[in-house]
Order: sequence, then C-alpha cells, then structure tokens
Amino acid sequence: MKLLVQKNFLNINGKRFTCAIGSNGITNSKVEGDGCTPYGKFKFKEIYYRADKLGEINFFNKSIKIQPDDGWCDDPESKFYNKFVKFPFTQSAEKLFRDDDLYDIICVIDYNLNPTLPGKGSAIFLHVAHKDYRGTQGCVAVSKNDLLEIAPQINKDTIIDIKN
Repeated sequence: MKLLVQKNFLNINGKRFTCAIGSNGITNSKVEGDGCTPYGKFKFKEIYYRADKLGEINFFNKSIKIQPDDGWCDDPESKFYNKFVKFPFTQSAEKLFRDDDLYDIICVIDYNLNPTLPGKGSAIFLHVAHKDYRGTQGCVAVSKNDLLEIAPQINKDTIIDIKN
C-alpha cells in the first residue's frame, strides 16, 4: 500500500482523504521546530494507540498501547532525541497520552530514526487532525475516523510519499 500526500490531501488506492501538513508546508531540509513536514518517501515504524479510548485494534504493524507516562523526546541535545521515552523525563518531550484526540492513534513515520541526526526533526507521525485541519508541527494528520480506517491497513511495506 502507498499513501501519497500532496498539499492537503492524502490518497490511498484512489481514495482521497483531507489531511493537514506542517503549518509551514513541506520541505526537503527539515529542521527541528520549523513547522514543516519532511519531503520524501518513508515507511512506517510502530503504531501507538489509546486502547482506553478506542478499545482493542488489530494492526498489521507492531502496535503499542499508549500509557499515561509515555512520551517522545524532541530535545536535539538529548541522547534520546526522536525516541520513545517514559515520564518523568527531564529533557523536552511530547506527552503521547493527551487530553485531546490528536494522539489517539500515532503511526510513526520512519523519518530521522536510523540514524537519528540531532536537529533534523523529531516526532514525525501520521495522527489525528484538529477538527479545522490547521497545520501541524511537521506531521501528517487526518480525521479520527479516516485514521481508524487507514491505520489498520498499514504494514511494514507501506510507503508514505510526501510531495510538494
């Protein structure tokens, strides 16, 4: 399966979904904090999800239930940069267990993960969009219902192709 992202649409096998991208567009020179979505073709790593809100979901990819102390390090100075972490955590990290629905499902895009280069961008996910589809910090986001349809189909060979 291939997901094609162009502007504000994500296309899968001829089906089109409205999506949000980075508030500053798409770039081929991603930098931490620039508000841009990275340009390129990427696979997916694991999927994190809120089983307490969504129930059990069967995914093709490895899946992990999000717990209240889960986070993702976004501190370029940390040895844990762009990696899953547990709180309490003294460096900068995003909480994955959120009060809103944005991280109810997180499909980790294999961007800057192997190797991880400090400052090249972290926490690049396919996740739930704000209701108004406002820009993200660099992720791709779709409606919760759309992600509930898309995420269970993602497997180790799925490619997300992000284009301008």
